Amino acid sequence: MRDYFEQGPIRPPSEATSLLIRVTRNCPWNKCAFCHTYKNSKFSLRKTEEVKEEIQLMKDIADEVRALSWRLGFAGKVTKEVVEYIYSLPDSYGEGFRIIAVWLYFGGKSVFLQDANTIMVKNRDLVDILKTIKEKFPQVERITSYGRSSTIAKRKSVEDLKELYLAGLTRLHVGMESGYDFLLKYVSKGATAKDHIEAGVKVKKSGIELSEYYILGLGGKKWWRQHAIESAKVLNQINPDFIRIRTLKLLPIMPLYKKVEEGDFLLQSEEEMIIEERLLIEKLEGINSYFLSDHILNLLGELEGRLPQDKERMLAIIDRFLSLPKEEKLNYMLGRRATIYETMDDMKDPELYSQVNQLISQIESEKSGSVEETISRLKENFL
Repeated sequence: MRDYFEQGPIRPPSEATSLLIRVTRNCPWNKCAFCHTYKNSKFSLRKTEEVKEEIQLMKDIADEVRALSWRLGFAGKVTKEVVEYIYSLPDSYGEGFRIIAVWLYFGGKSVFLQDANTIMVKNRDLVDILKTIKEKFPQVERITSYGRSSTIAKRKSVEDLKELYLAGLTRLHVGMESGYDFLLKYVSKGATAKDHIEAGVKVKKSGIELSEYYILGLGGKKWWRQHAIESAKVLNQINPDFIRIRTLKLLPIMPLYKKVEEGDFLLQSEEEMIIEERLLIEKLEGINSYFLSDHILNLLGELEGRLPQDKERMLAIIDRFLSLPKEEKLNYMLGRRATIYETMDDMKDPELYSQVNQLISQIESEKSGSVEETISRLKENFL
Protein backbone atom coordinates (compact mmCIF):
# COMPACT_ATOMS: atom_id res chain seq x y z
CA MET A 1 0.00 0.00 0.00
CA ARG A 2 1.21 3.51 -0.85
CA ASP A 3 1.85 5.32 2.42
CA TYR A 4 3.24 8.71 1.44
CA PHE A 5 1.33 11.89 2.16
CA GLU A 6 2.65 15.44 2.44
CA GLN A 7 3.64 16.95 5.77
CA GLY A 8 4.50 20.62 6.26
CA PRO A 9 7.46 21.84 8.36
CA ILE A 10 5.76 23.13 11.52
CA ARG A 11 2.76 23.01 13.83
CA PRO A 12 2.06 24.58 17.25
CA PRO A 13 3.45 22.68 20.27
CA SER A 14 -0.14 22.19 21.43
CA GLU A 15 -0.74 20.13 18.27
CA ALA A 16 2.04 17.64 19.03
CA THR A 17 -0.33 14.67 18.95
CA SER A 18 -2.46 15.93 16.05
CA LEU A 19 -2.59 14.41 12.57
CA LEU A 20 -1.07 16.95 10.17
CA ILE A 21 -2.97 17.43 6.91
CA ARG A 22 -1.33 19.75 4.40
CA VAL A 23 -3.91 21.96 2.69
CA THR A 24 -1.53 24.69 1.47
CA ARG A 25 2.23 24.75 0.96
CA ASN A 26 4.36 27.32 2.79
CA CYS A 27 3.31 30.93 3.52
CA PRO A 28 1.51 33.35 1.15
CA TRP A 29 2.99 36.38 2.97
CA ASN A 30 6.48 35.14 3.88
CA LYS A 31 7.86 38.61 4.68
CA CYS A 32 7.97 38.60 8.49
CA ALA A 33 11.43 39.78 9.54
CA PHE A 34 11.56 37.45 12.57
CA CYS A 35 10.64 34.21 10.77
CA HIS A 36 12.82 31.73 8.88
CA THR A 37 10.44 28.81 8.38
CA TYR A 38 9.36 29.40 4.79
CA LYS A 39 12.19 31.55 3.46
CA ASN A 40 13.18 30.57 -0.10
CA SER A 41 9.99 28.47 -0.39
CA LYS A 42 7.22 29.16 -2.87
CA PHE A 43 3.61 29.30 -1.71
CA SER A 44 0.95 27.20 -3.43
CA LEU A 45 -2.60 26.06 -2.84
CA ARG A 46 -3.12 22.33 -3.02
CA LYS A 47 -6.05 21.03 -5.06
CA THR A 48 -8.98 20.06 -2.89
CA GLU A 49 -9.31 16.66 -4.54
CA GLU A 50 -5.62 15.98 -3.92
CA VAL A 51 -6.05 16.75 -0.21
CA LYS A 52 -9.17 14.57 -0.03
CA GLU A 53 -7.32 11.70 -1.71
CA GLU A 54 -4.64 11.95 0.98
CA ILE A 55 -7.27 11.94 3.72
CA GLN A 56 -8.67 8.74 2.18
CA LEU A 57 -5.14 7.30 2.12
CA MET A 58 -4.74 8.15 5.80
CA LYS A 59 -8.05 6.39 6.48
CA ASP A 60 -6.89 3.29 4.58
CA ILE A 61 -3.63 3.24 6.55
CA ALA A 62 -5.53 3.66 9.84
CA ASP A 63 -7.73 0.69 8.90
CA GLU A 64 -4.64 -1.38 8.13
CA VAL A 65 -3.01 -0.42 11.44
CA ARG A 66 -6.13 -1.51 13.33
CA ALA A 67 -6.25 -4.75 11.32
CA LEU A 68 -2.62 -5.34 12.27
CA SER A 69 -3.57 -4.82 15.90
CA TRP A 70 -6.16 -7.60 15.60
CA ARG A 71 -3.57 -9.91 14.03
CA LEU A 72 -1.14 -9.18 16.86
CA GLY A 73 -3.78 -9.97 19.46
CA PHE A 74 -4.61 -6.45 20.68
CA ALA A 75 -8.27 -6.41 19.56
CA GLY A 76 -7.91 -3.44 17.22
CA LYS A 77 -6.42 -1.14 19.85
CA VAL A 78 -3.29 0.72 18.79
CA THR A 79 -1.06 -0.02 21.73
CA LYS A 80 2.60 0.66 22.41
CA GLU A 81 3.36 -2.86 21.20
CA VAL A 82 1.60 -2.24 17.87
CA VAL A 83 3.55 1.00 17.33
CA GLU A 84 6.84 -0.69 18.22
CA TYR A 85 6.08 -3.54 15.80
CA ILE A 86 5.50 -1.05 12.96
CA TYR A 87 8.72 0.81 13.79
CA SER A 88 10.66 -2.47 13.86
CA LEU A 89 9.81 -3.23 10.21
CA PRO A 90 10.70 -0.10 8.22
CA ASP A 91 10.84 -2.02 4.94
CA SER A 92 7.24 -3.13 5.41
CA TYR A 93 5.80 -0.04 7.09
CA GLY A 94 6.98 3.37 5.88
CA GLU A 95 6.73 6.86 7.32
CA GLY A 96 3.01 7.17 6.66
CA PHE A 97 2.25 4.06 8.71
CA ARG A 98 4.43 5.33 11.55
CA ILE A 99 2.70 8.72 11.57
CA ILE A 100 -0.81 7.23 11.61
CA ALA A 101 0.08 4.57 14.19
CA VAL A 102 1.47 7.16 16.62
CA TRP A 103 -1.54 9.41 16.04
CA LEU A 104 -3.93 6.54 16.82
CA TYR A 105 -1.86 5.56 19.84
CA PHE A 106 -2.43 9.07 21.27
CA GLY A 107 -6.15 8.79 20.66
CA GLY A 108 -6.54 9.93 17.05
CA LYS A 109 -8.87 12.75 18.08
CA SER A 110 -7.15 15.92 16.84
CA VAL A 111 -6.14 17.20 13.40
CA PHE A 112 -4.08 20.23 12.41
CA LEU A 113 -4.40 21.75 8.93
CA GLN A 114 -1.12 23.01 7.46
CA ASP A 115 0.68 25.25 6.41
CA ALA A 116 0.88 28.90 7.50
CA ASN A 117 -2.54 30.31 6.53
CA THR A 118 -5.06 27.61 5.70
CA ILE A 119 -7.91 30.00 6.46
CA MET A 120 -7.23 31.72 3.11
CA VAL A 121 -8.66 28.72 1.22
CA LYS A 122 -12.08 29.37 -0.30
CA ASN A 123 -14.83 28.47 2.14
CA ARG A 124 -16.48 25.88 -0.10
CA ASP A 125 -13.19 24.02 -0.52
CA LEU A 126 -12.25 24.20 3.14
CA VAL A 127 -15.72 23.03 4.18
CA ASP A 128 -15.36 20.11 1.76
CA ILE A 129 -12.03 19.16 3.35
CA LEU A 130 -13.37 19.52 6.90
CA LYS A 131 -16.41 17.36 6.14
CA THR A 132 -14.19 14.73 4.55
CA ILE A 133 -12.06 14.57 7.69
CA LYS A 134 -15.14 14.14 9.88
CA GLU A 135 -16.55 11.50 7.53
CA LYS A 136 -13.38 9.43 7.36
CA PHE A 137 -12.44 9.91 11.03
CA PRO A 138 -15.68 10.32 13.01
CA GLN A 139 -13.75 10.05 16.29
CA VAL A 140 -11.97 13.37 15.64
CA GLU A 141 -13.01 15.99 18.18
CA ARG A 142 -10.73 18.91 17.31
CA ILE A 143 -9.60 20.37 13.97
CA THR A 144 -7.32 23.41 14.11
CA SER A 145 -5.29 25.62 11.80
CA TYR A 146 -3.11 28.69 11.52
CA GLY A 147 -4.77 31.86 10.20
CA ARG A 148 -3.46 35.37 9.51
CA SER A 149 -5.30 38.32 11.03
CA SER A 150 -5.20 40.27 7.76
CA THR A 151 -6.81 37.38 5.87
CA ILE A 152 -9.59 36.94 8.42
CA ALA A 153 -10.23 40.69 8.71
CA LYS A 154 -10.34 41.34 4.95
CA ARG A 155 -11.58 38.07 3.44
CA LYS A 156 -13.75 36.24 5.95
CA SER A 157 -17.10 37.27 7.41
CA VAL A 158 -18.47 36.01 10.70
CA GLU A 159 -20.89 33.91 8.63
CA ASP A 160 -17.96 32.37 6.70
CA LEU A 161 -16.26 31.45 9.94
CA LYS A 162 -19.49 30.05 11.41
CA GLU A 163 -19.80 27.84 8.33
CA LEU A 164 -16.29 26.52 8.95
CA TYR A 165 -17.09 25.99 12.62
CA LEU A 166 -20.20 23.97 11.79
CA ALA A 167 -18.14 21.91 9.32
CA GLY A 168 -15.69 21.00 12.08
CA LEU A 169 -13.06 23.74 12.50
CA THR A 170 -12.72 24.18 16.26
CA ARG A 171 -9.66 26.40 16.80
CA LEU A 172 -7.55 28.99 14.97
CA HIS A 173 -3.96 29.83 15.91
CA VAL A 174 -3.24 33.47 15.01
CA GLY A 175 0.22 35.03 15.12
CA MET A 176 -0.59 38.45 16.52
CA GLU A 177 3.10 38.85 17.55
CA SER A 178 2.47 42.47 18.62
CA GLY A 179 -0.31 45.01 18.90
CA TYR A 180 2.03 47.97 18.38
CA ASP A 181 1.51 49.36 14.86
CA PHE A 182 4.98 50.84 14.51
CA LEU A 183 6.56 47.51 15.40
CA LEU A 184 4.22 45.50 13.17
CA LYS A 185 5.36 47.63 10.24
CA TYR A 186 9.02 47.49 11.32
CA VAL A 187 9.02 43.67 11.26
CA SER A 188 6.90 43.49 8.06
CA LYS A 189 4.07 41.58 9.70
CA GLY A 190 1.55 42.66 7.08
CA ALA A 191 -1.17 43.34 9.65
CA THR A 192 -2.22 46.19 11.90
CA ALA A 193 -3.60 46.35 15.43
CA LYS A 194 -6.98 47.07 13.85
CA ASP A 195 -6.68 43.90 11.73
CA HIS A 196 -5.84 41.87 14.83
CA ILE A 197 -8.86 43.19 16.72
CA GLU A 198 -11.29 42.81 13.82
CA ALA A 199 -10.11 39.29 13.05
CA GLY A 200 -10.07 38.21 16.68
CA VAL A 201 -13.58 39.49 17.36
CA LYS A 202 -14.87 37.72 14.24
CA VAL A 203 -13.35 34.42 15.26
CA LYS A 204 -14.77 34.67 18.77
CA LYS A 205 -18.25 35.49 17.44
CA SER A 206 -18.17 32.45 15.14
CA GLY A 207 -17.72 29.96 17.98
CA ILE A 208 -14.21 28.93 16.89
CA GLU A 209 -11.64 28.93 19.71
CA LEU A 210 -8.87 31.49 19.32
CA SER A 211 -5.19 31.27 20.26
CA GLU A 212 -3.29 34.55 19.93
CA TYR A 213 0.53 34.54 19.95
CA TYR A 214 2.78 37.23 21.42
CA ILE A 215 6.53 37.37 20.73
CA LEU A 216 8.51 38.29 23.82
CA GLY A 217 11.51 40.43 22.87
CA LEU A 218 10.16 41.57 19.50
CA GLY A 219 10.36 45.21 20.59
CA GLY A 220 14.01 44.95 21.56
CA LYS A 221 15.55 47.40 24.01
CA LYS A 222 14.03 50.44 22.26
CA TRP A 223 10.35 49.55 21.97
CA TRP A 224 9.71 46.79 24.53
CA ARG A 225 7.46 48.93 26.69
CA GLN A 226 5.19 50.07 23.83
CA HIS A 227 5.20 46.51 22.49
CA ALA A 228 3.87 45.11 25.78
CA ILE A 229 1.38 47.91 26.52
CA GLU A 230 -0.13 48.15 23.01
CA SER A 231 -0.31 44.36 22.69
CA ALA A 232 -2.19 44.14 25.97
CA LYS A 233 -4.64 46.76 24.68
CA VAL A 234 -5.33 44.64 21.60
CA LEU A 235 -5.68 41.41 23.57
CA ASN A 236 -8.03 43.11 26.02
CA GLN A 237 -10.34 44.00 23.12
CA ILE A 238 -10.24 40.49 21.66
CA ASN A 239 -10.42 38.36 24.82
CA PRO A 240 -8.97 35.28 23.06
CA ASP A 241 -9.42 31.82 24.52
CA PHE A 242 -5.64 31.45 24.75
CA ILE A 243 -2.69 33.86 24.89
CA ARG A 244 0.46 31.98 23.96
CA ILE A 245 3.95 33.37 24.53
CA ARG A 246 6.87 32.86 22.16
CA THR A 247 10.39 34.19 22.78
CA LEU A 248 12.35 35.92 20.03
CA LYS A 249 15.45 34.12 18.81
CA LEU A 250 17.15 35.34 15.65
CA LEU A 251 19.09 33.41 13.04
CA PRO A 252 21.20 34.89 10.20
CA ILE A 253 18.54 33.92 7.62
CA MET A 254 15.99 36.22 9.29
CA PRO A 255 15.79 39.81 7.95
CA LEU A 256 15.64 41.18 11.52
CA TYR A 257 19.10 39.70 12.15
CA LYS A 258 20.52 42.19 9.63
CA LYS A 259 18.97 45.07 11.59
CA VAL A 260 20.81 43.77 14.68
CA GLU A 261 24.10 43.73 12.77
CA GLU A 262 23.45 47.29 11.60
CA GLY A 263 22.81 48.38 15.19
CA ASP A 264 19.23 49.47 14.51
CA PHE A 265 17.60 46.67 16.53
CA LEU A 266 18.95 46.06 20.02
CA LEU A 267 18.30 42.63 21.50
CA GLN A 268 17.09 42.34 25.08
CA SER A 269 18.72 40.17 27.70
CA GLU A 270 16.81 37.22 29.16
CA GLU A 271 16.07 39.24 32.29
CA GLU A 272 14.84 42.25 30.30
CA MET A 273 12.39 40.04 28.42
CA ILE A 274 11.00 38.72 31.70
CA ILE A 275 10.47 42.32 32.86
CA GLU A 276 8.60 42.89 29.58
CA GLU A 277 6.48 39.80 30.19
CA ARG A 278 5.58 41.12 33.62
CA LEU A 279 4.36 44.39 32.11
CA LEU A 280 2.26 42.52 29.53
CA ILE A 281 0.54 40.39 32.18
CA GLU A 282 0.05 43.43 34.43
CA LYS A 283 -1.77 45.26 31.62
CA LEU A 284 -4.10 42.39 30.71
CA GLU A 285 -7.46 43.43 32.14
CA GLY A 286 -11.13 42.56 31.79
CA ILE A 287 -10.54 39.25 30.00
CA ASN A 288 -10.77 35.57 30.92
CA SER A 289 -8.12 34.22 28.54
CA TYR A 290 -5.89 31.30 29.49
CA PHE A 291 -2.25 32.44 29.50
CA LEU A 292 0.31 29.86 28.35
CA SER A 293 4.08 29.79 28.06
CA ASP A 294 4.08 26.51 26.12
CA HIS A 295 7.33 26.62 24.17
CA ILE A 296 10.80 25.49 25.22
CA LEU A 297 12.23 28.88 24.14
CA ASN A 298 10.30 30.58 26.96
CA LEU A 299 12.44 30.98 30.05
CA LEU A 300 9.62 30.69 32.59
CA GLY A 301 7.65 27.71 31.33
CA GLU A 302 5.62 27.54 34.53
CA LEU A 303 3.85 30.82 33.67
CA GLU A 304 0.38 29.47 33.02
CA GLY A 305 -3.03 30.34 34.33
CA ARG A 306 -6.50 31.73 33.84
CA LEU A 307 -7.05 35.47 33.86
CA PRO A 308 -7.89 37.26 36.04
CA GLN A 309 -7.81 34.80 38.94
CA ASP A 310 -4.25 33.56 38.34
CA LYS A 311 -2.75 36.94 37.46
CA GLU A 312 -1.17 37.66 40.85
CA ARG A 313 0.22 34.13 41.06
CA MET A 314 1.88 34.52 37.66
CA LEU A 315 3.31 37.91 38.57
CA ALA A 316 4.69 36.33 41.76
CA ILE A 317 6.48 33.70 39.67
CA ILE A 318 8.14 36.46 37.67
CA ASP A 319 9.04 38.41 40.80
CA ARG A 320 10.58 35.26 42.26
CA PHE A 321 12.90 34.98 39.26
CA LEU A 322 13.76 38.68 39.27
CA SER A 323 14.64 38.54 42.98
CA LEU A 324 17.14 35.71 42.55
CA PRO A 325 20.81 36.58 43.14
CA LYS A 326 22.78 37.06 39.92
CA GLU A 327 24.55 33.71 40.17
CA GLU A 328 21.26 31.85 40.70
CA LYS A 329 19.67 33.61 37.73
CA LEU A 330 22.58 32.48 35.57
CA ASN A 331 22.32 28.95 36.94
CA TYR A 332 18.61 28.79 36.12
CA MET A 333 18.98 30.32 32.64
CA LEU A 334 21.66 27.83 31.62
CA GLY A 335 19.85 24.92 33.28
CA ARG A 336 16.64 25.77 31.46
CA ARG A 337 18.36 26.18 28.08
CA ALA A 338 20.34 22.97 28.57
CA THR A 339 16.99 21.21 29.34
CA ILE A 340 18.19 20.26 32.83
CA TYR A 341 15.45 22.36 34.44
CA GLU A 342 11.80 22.65 33.48
CA THR A 343 10.82 25.10 36.24
CA MET A 344 12.55 27.15 38.92
CA ASP A 345 11.57 24.54 41.50
CA ASP A 346 14.01 22.15 39.83
CA MET A 347 16.81 24.29 41.21
CA LYS A 348 15.92 22.92 44.66
CA ASP A 349 17.35 19.56 43.61
CA PRO A 350 20.97 19.69 44.88
CA GLU A 351 22.22 17.27 42.24
CA LEU A 352 20.70 19.21 39.34
CA TYR A 353 21.88 22.54 40.76
CA SER A 354 25.41 21.18 41.17
CA GLN A 355 25.31 19.75 37.64
CA VAL A 356 24.51 23.18 36.19
CA ASN A 357 27.18 24.89 38.31
CA GLN A 358 29.76 22.40 37.05
CA LEU A 359 28.65 23.18 33.51
CA ILE A 360 29.09 26.92 34.18
CA SER A 361 32.61 26.29 35.55
CA GLN A 362 33.50 24.23 32.50
CA ILE A 363 32.28 26.91 30.09
CA GLU A 364 34.08 29.66 32.02
CA SER A 365 37.32 27.67 32.06
CA GLU A 366 37.26 27.49 28.27
CA LYS A 367 36.37 31.15 27.73
CA SER A 368 35.70 33.68 30.45
CA GLY A 369 32.29 35.37 30.28
CA SER A 370 30.94 33.01 27.61
CA VAL A 371 28.01 31.47 29.51
CA GLU A 372 25.46 33.85 27.97
CA GLU A 373 26.93 33.13 24.53
CA THR A 374 26.44 29.42 25.22
CA ILE A 375 22.84 30.04 26.31
CA SER A 376 22.20 31.89 23.04
CA ARG A 377 23.59 28.99 21.00
CA LEU A 378 21.51 26.47 22.95
CA LYS A 379 18.34 28.42 22.13
CA GLU A 380 19.01 27.91 18.42
CA ASN A 381 18.29 24.20 18.94
CA PHE A 382 14.68 24.99 19.77
CA LEU A 383 13.82 26.73 16.49
